[in-house]
Amino acid sequence: MVAVLLWLDACAIGTTPPAAVSPSASISGASSPSPVSSPSSTPTSQFADWPQYHRNALRTGLGPSVPALASPRAAWNRSLDGKVYASPVIVGGRVIAATENNTVFALDLVTGAVVWRKHLGTPVDARTLPCGNIGPVTGITGTPAADPATGELFVVAFLAGYHHVLFTLSLGDGSVRRTLGVDPAGSVPAVQQQRPALTLTPAHVYIAYGGLAGDCGAYHGYIVGVPRAGGATAIYRTPAARESGFWTPMGVTVSDTGVVYAVTGNGSISSSFDYSNSVLQLSPGLKLQAYFAPSNWRELDASDADLGSVGAAFLPAVGAVVAIGKNGIAYVLSASRLGGIGGQLAAARVCAGAWGGSSWVGTRVLLPCSDGLVAVDVTGTSMSLAWRVGGVRTASPIVAAGAVWAVDVDSATLFALDLGSGSVLYRLPLGSSQHFSTPAATNGYVVTPAGSAIVAVAVAPPA
Repeated sequence: MVAVLLWLDACAIGTTPPAAVSPSASISGASSPSPVSSPSSTPTSQFADWPQYHRNALRTGLGPSVPALASPRAAWNRSLDGKVYASPVIVGGRVIAATENNTVFALDLVTGAVVWRKHLGTPVDARTLPCGNIGPVTGITGTPAADPATGELFVVAFLAGYHHVLFTLSLGDGSVRRTLGVDPAGSVPAVQQQRPALTLTPAHVYIAYGGLAGDCGAYHGYIVGVPRAGGATAIYRTPAARESGFWTPMGVTVSDTGVVYAVTGNGSISSSFDYSNSVLQLSPGLKLQAYFAPSNWRELDASDADLGSVGAAFLPAVGAVVAIGKNGIAYVLSASRLGGIGGQLAAARVCAGAWGGSSWVGTRVLLPCSDGLVAVDVTGTSMSLAWRVGGVRTASPIVAAGAVWAVDVDSATLFALDLGSGSVLYRLPLGSSQHFSTPAATNGYVVTPAGSAIVAVAVAPPA
C-alpha cells in the first residue's frame, strides 16, 4: 500500500543529511498540528478535488464547469501567518494553503475556518541570502501536492541552515508521516530556489529547482524524482556550467504515460549548446530522451530572456507541446520528438513576454503574458490567435465554472473572463497579490492567494 511505503534515506540522493534535516531533527523542529476549529461538517463528496498545481500532472488547469458562473461574490478572506506564493490545493472540502513562514493551513472550503495548521520549522531569513525577491523570510514557495487516496500531502520547506526538506503530512490532521532531505549532492542550497510546484504521479514526487532572482551563485537546474515505492531517487541536472534552472511556478508537466516535460531558463554564456532555454523530454526516471531549443538560444542566454519562465503545455489530442518564454514567442512542438535546435512545427510572437503557468482546454491554450492574457488555438502543426485581453498583467490562468480565472498582479485583482472571447465577466479586488498568484477551483468556488491571505469566491448563488 502506498500509505505505508518507506521513504529513502537522504543518502539515496547522494548526500548524508546534516543533523538539522535528519528525520528526528526535522520532526522535532516542527510544531504539533494545531486544530483551531471543529472539523468541518460540510459534505465533502460534492466538491471535486484539485490536489496539485493546475489540478493534475498534465497541468490542464481545468476545473468543474458546474455550477456555471452566475452572480459571483466574495465568500471569505482568511489571513495567514506569512506571504503565500504557492497556489492553494483543494482536497475533501478543505483548502490547503502554505506560507513562506513554513506553515501549512487546512481551511474549510465553505467558511474559511482553520481546521488545522502545521508549522514545519524556522524559515530562512532572506537577508542572509546573496540575492532573491522573496522576504522577509523564505520557506514554502513551491505548490504542495496531495494524494486523496492515501491521505497524504507532500510539501517542500526551506529550513534555516539552508536545507530543503520534503515533508509528508496527513491530510486529516497535518501530522508528519515522513521527512526527507532533498538537496541533491553537490548543490548549494542557499542559491537553489524550490519555486516550481511539486508534481505528483502514482510513481513519483517530482521536485524541481532553479536559482534566486538575480541569478547569483553557482546554482544549477535540478529535478529530483522521489519514488513513492522506494528505491533509488532519480536526479536530472542540466549540464550547463551554471544557471539553466527550472524555475517556473508551474513545475514539470507529466503525461499520462509518465513522460516528463520540463523547460529550462538561461544558462551561463557558452559557445556550445548545453540545454539552456530548452524544452526537455525525460523518462519517468529522468533520463533525457529528446529536446527542443530555439535557434537563437545564445541570444536568449545573453539577454536573460528565459524560455523557462513558463512550463510546458502538453496537448494529447494533437500530440503537441506548447512553450513560451520571456520574449513572447510561442512554439508548437511535436510531443514525440520535440525537434532539437530550431525544430519547432510552428512559432509566432503572441505577446511581449510570458511568466507563470499556462493552462488548456481541448486545443485552446491560455498564456500568462505581461501585457495581457492570450488564448491561442493549436493544431498538430499550426497555431492561431483566438483573443487577447490587454491592459492587465495576468498571472497563471485556470478555467472553472465555464470561465477563465486569473489574477492581475499589478492591480491585485481577480478576473473572470469569457473562455470564448476573453470579455470580462467579473472582477474582485484582492488587496494584495504576489508575482505568480495562481487560483484553484472546485464545484461552486474559486480560491486564490491574496498577499498573506486566501480569498474564496462563490461562483453562483446557493442552490
